[in-house]
Amino acid sequence: MSHLPRAASLATSLVVGMSLACRGTPVQDRPADQSIAHLVDSLRAPVERAAGLTFKAAPRSAMRSREQVRAYLIRKLKEELPPKKLAGVEQAYRLFGLLPDTLNLESLLLALYSEQVAGFYDPDSTMLFGVTGSDPLQLKLVLAHEMVHALQGQYLPLDSILHDVRSNDRTTAAEAVLEGQATLVSIRVLSPGIDAAAQPQFWEEYREQIARQQASMPIFAGAPLIVREMLVFPYLDGAEFMRWWETSRYKDSAPYGPRMPVSTEQILHPDRYLRGDRPVPLRFTSGPESSYQDVLGEAELRVLEGELRGQGESLTREIQLGWGGDLYRVYQTPAGPALVWYTVWDEPRYAASFEEDIRSRLSARQRVGYRAAVDRLTLDGHPAVRFVHAPIGWSAWGDLPKAEIERSK
Repeated sequence: MSHLPRAASLATSLVVGMSLACRGTPVQDRPADQSIAHLVDSLRAPVERAAGLTFKAAPRSAMRSREQVRAYLIRKLKEELPPKKLAGVEQAYRLFGLLPDTLNLESLLLALYSEQVAGFYDPDSTMLFGVTGSDPLQLKLVLAHEMVHALQGQYLPLDSILHDVRSNDRTTAAEAVLEGQATLVSIRVLSPGIDAAAQPQFWEEYREQIARQQASMPIFAGAPLIVREMLVFPYLDGAEFMRWWETSRYKDSAPYGPRMPVSTEQILHPDRYLRGDRPVPLRFTSGPESSYQDVLGEAELRVLEGELRGQGESLTREIQLGWGGDLYRVYQTPAGPALVWYTVWDEPRYAASFEEDIRSRLSARQRVGYRAAVDRLTLDGHPAVRFVHAPIGWSAWGDLPKAEIERSK
């Protein structure tokens, strides 16, 4: 979920550190017995070799106390999720049924990122930070990953890449490329001489290990499925995409700039990336002023489908949903927030299947005092579905906000 600040490596600790530790990676250095600068220096050459890039300047580093890290996380959280955006995200996910009404998203995110942070890269200061008191092995694992971000920062405009306000889905796809590359590089740095990621059974085992390790992080394990899945998505699915990239016809270049994936659908289905299957852009053309607008995207749509079908942890990644694009808005009303969501689909059969799902399942989750409505539509020749979840007395029920396909100029 790129709504979540990426400053701290909670998911890195889980996805990289725990998994490789389970594989018995030998510990040759004891970071607690040496300065972080020495540790970073010892990792520099292996990271450069694995990434195929060299640092233009030596990465700077420092240690921080957990109190300092918490203060940093609070600041970054407020920067990346200001109150208006945070309220919009929280209200939308509640109306989708992805978050319980009693959950305070800001408090949960802060707790999550404070739970097991060992180190992180701060793009503002271009510095690597280790957290005092961290497990030595975990610190080494996390720094190997975060050094890739420091390396990326010397070649790429990370701020502009990761702060695309047009679409959360597009930003998540870009984040998956960056985190996926960092995950692959750190795996290779920490398992020298063994290209574990190239082994056929690796990714299945990798996911199974991550699932087992979730239980060791109480706050993470107790978080809603949407939060857990979208925290891990850039690392796991991003790494698989980047592994595919290395074996594709693009292997001699980097997936940045004009080749950056533009949707989580492209991350999940590289064949669609190859075909240039881009999201269908939508825009609202009527309705009252909204308080928040965004794109859900295929990755989050899969979580929603999993929740509705009661799949829990067993989300299906292989099935083609036929998602073509989507756009939702949140409106404020005296009786509570309202949600209007348009989706477009590649074929009528996908739209019909989706309509049946949300009509029978999502509509059944409507709140007390609310009404849910599902309608099949056609938007400029594209099969579409509109879902509305709003207070019964909402004045816009008689003339619901309309959307259309946005044409490029």
